[in-house]
Amino acid sequence: EVGERNVMVRPLEENMTVTEDFSRVENTYQMEAEVCIVFSDFGKMQNVCNLLIEKLGTSVTISPPHFYHTPEAIDTLRRQVCVAAVGNTQQKAQEVCRLFGQSLGKPLLIREEETKEWGGHIDSPLSNSPGSLTLQERIQNATAYASCRVFAVFEIKGKENRRNNHGKLNMQCVHF
Repeated sequence: EVGERNVMVRPLEENMTVTEDFSRVENTYQMEAEVCIVFSDFGKMQNVCNLLIEKLGTSVTISPPHFYHTPEAIDTLRRQVCVAAVGNTQQKAQEVCRLFGQSLGKPLLIREEETKEWGGHIDSPLSNSPGSLTLQERIQNATAYASCRVFAVFEIKGKENRRNNHGKLNMQCVHF
């Protein structure tokens, strides 16, 4: 007798898709479901995997995770690193001012001079094969890093708030 097959794909939530495969071979019916979930928290992913294995036992197969970064996540990383570099620059400028008995005024110029990114390699299908990289090595390879170098010029105020007692402080800082 010829078998019948029906495949249905449906999104359950924003980051979850379920593919159901119903098939009939002779007088039996078989249903397989594949659930694909996108996690942004590795710990949460591990907890869900452990729960599924605990509840469903050998009837569930969990594939190794596939690591990647969305363009939005990389943009967020770049912004965070730049903002941190500006904050570090301001903090260092304040410390220099305190050392000379001055107070830091408003920024006159802030310029992002260089941004570098490295790491964040996307998994290849071969990275899931037996004998390849360990999970920890795959996480390390997939981790994205960024650095930003900023240049800032701040106003310096003397202890006495006289108009003619202002100067400039040029600071440069790199944040990783």
